[in-house]
Amino acid sequence: MWSVFTLNRPLVWMGIAAMASISLLPTLMLRLAALVMVIIGGVDACRQIRQEATRRQLTEAALMLSPDGVLISNARNRIEAVNPAFTQITGYSDEEIRGLDPSVLSSGRHDKAFYEHYWQTLNATGQWEGEVWNQRKHGDEFPEWLRVRKITDDKGRVTHYVGLFTDITRHKAREQDLQRIGFEDPLTGLPNRRRLHDLLASRLQRLRTGEELDIALIDIDGFKAVNDAMGVDKGDRLLSRFGQRLAAFVAGGVVGRLGGDEFMVIRTTTYDDHEQWVEGLRGHLSEPFEIGDKPLRLGLTIGSCRAPDDGRDSGVLLQRLESALYAAKRHGRNHSQRFRPSLEVEGDPQLELLNELRQALAHGTQLELFYQAQYYLDDRRLAGMEALLRWYHPTHGMISPGTFIPLAERHGLMASLGDLVIDRACAQLSTWRQQALSFVPVWINISAVQLIQGDLESRLSASLSKHNVPAAMLGLELTESVLLDERAGNISTRLVALRDKGHPIAIDDFGTGYSSMAYLKELPVDKLKLDRAFVRALPDDRADAAITSAVLAMARGLGLDVIAEGVETEAQRDYLRDQGCAMVQGFLYARPERVTDVEKRLKGDVEMSLP
Repeated sequence: MWSVFTLNRPLVWMGIAAMASISLLPTLMLRLAALVMVIIGGVDACRQIRQEATRRQLTEAALMLSPDGVLISNARNRIEAVNPAFTQITGYSDEEIRGLDPSVLSSGRHDKAFYEHYWQTLNATGQWEGEVWNQRKHGDEFPEWLRVRKITDDKGRVTHYVGLFTDITRHKAREQDLQRIGFEDPLTGLPNRRRLHDLLASRLQRLRTGEELDIALIDIDGFKAVNDAMGVDKGDRLLSRFGQRLAAFVAGGVVGRLGGDEFMVIRTTTYDDHEQWVEGLRGHLSEPFEIGDKPLRLGLTIGSCRAPDDGRDSGVLLQRLESALYAAKRHGRNHSQRFRPSLEVEGDPQLELLNELRQALAHGTQLELFYQAQYYLDDRRLAGMEALLRWYHPTHGMISPGTFIPLAERHGLMASLGDLVIDRACAQLSTWRQQALSFVPVWINISAVQLIQGDLESRLSASLSKHNVPAAMLGLELTESVLLDERAGNISTRLVALRDKGHPIAIDDFGTGYSSMAYLKELPVDKLKLDRAFVRALPDDRADAAITSAVLAMARGLGLDVIAEGVETEAQRDYLRDQGCAMVQGFLYARPERVTDVEKRLKGDVEMSLP
């Protein structure tokens, strides 16, 4: 920033030479000229000295204003000067610390090897940088980020050491907060799904001879009804107390919340009493909870397994827990089920296919999005496209979604499949927008798992931002069963937030679920998709015709659009048009197609022979 201070300058040397020769010069004029040279050399020297003084003042002012602590020690490592930030951070004034060894600040956290490495690096490279724990004047320890440099003279001899450090207490606190957020359920303070996975793996590694792990996955029956009746605040309080009671019952074990109303318990034991332990859990948790004015008893569905009998890998055990819980729910609520191999055989006769699906997800090459066009009936304009996931197996060919989607649901792969669909649909939308091919929304199907795990919103936001796609271009289709899944929390509020961001919302397979009219009226929905089951027999089936007419009339009253799925005949199309249906989707218009075929349609390279 500044030139090096020196008086070794031509004008200075000329002034010195002139001063030495004044008395030797024979004439007055020559002496006067030499005197002028002396004055010029003196002025130049004074200017250099003033500039050096100014530089020193500015440097000192910068050190005084710096928020980082500065420490300067001599070659014997005795402190010569510190700045005000040093005093503010450590509590030691300049007078108190001067002449002392910087080791007076040591907290004792670092061993001898640490300091030996510190000095070796400093002497070898001339500098050292890293995190150090030191101690303030009043005894409390604090972390700092320290940078030290060795200062040498022209002959390479050490003259001083300069240290610059920053108090990173707040930074470390933020790190701890982020770590806690990443591993802790914010409502109950219990370990979350990620942390439970790590704890289970750790306990499996530390199992000694004769020890086993009892693991249980507990689901509270009908928790959505509790939330609706008591309110979300009391529902959250109930979950918190449930977690506390569970933790008290398995003191010394691990208790965590996977999300929603699902809790997991792990205990290390040498007793062969797994079934009795599970029933003990049920009995303890079935005691009434005092929430509000009336005591509340809960029904529980429990899936359990035992390690290493049922597996030695944490991922496998978690999948088998899910299988056991799923089996327990199929037998009815308030039921317990321990994992057994037959559950996997019953639930999935193609275990090899499951492994290949996992591989397909890992590589992503076999999974592909097809797109089926949707059209307006009045003018045959393109209204939108539905993205449909397809799996082309290298050996078995095209595998039906009816085969691999249930497989993914049973074995915890739906979230990964959903993330893949979101990202690829956004990427394709971005490509089409750049090519000016399509300005209609692409609709994707949202599974219950994506809503239950709670990160759907962040996944959507991240993918839209990554590919620079507006939310209005990505429509979300949810089935009635998804909307009514109590584990997903308050669906209406979440859908309002998604629609406020711009996403259009549709109810898929409408009429096949159990939505009430009152519930539908409260949901922030833009469109209903009339299920193909009611379209298939139109217009001849009187019952289907009556249902279709009623749905269309209801939608008009609520201000909702309707799109009919599975339109395959002109008779179906004509009936729907006469009844006022605005949009259709089906083989009569377009089959699900690969991207290349869709792009040909959009570019007009292939004639779109619409009926």
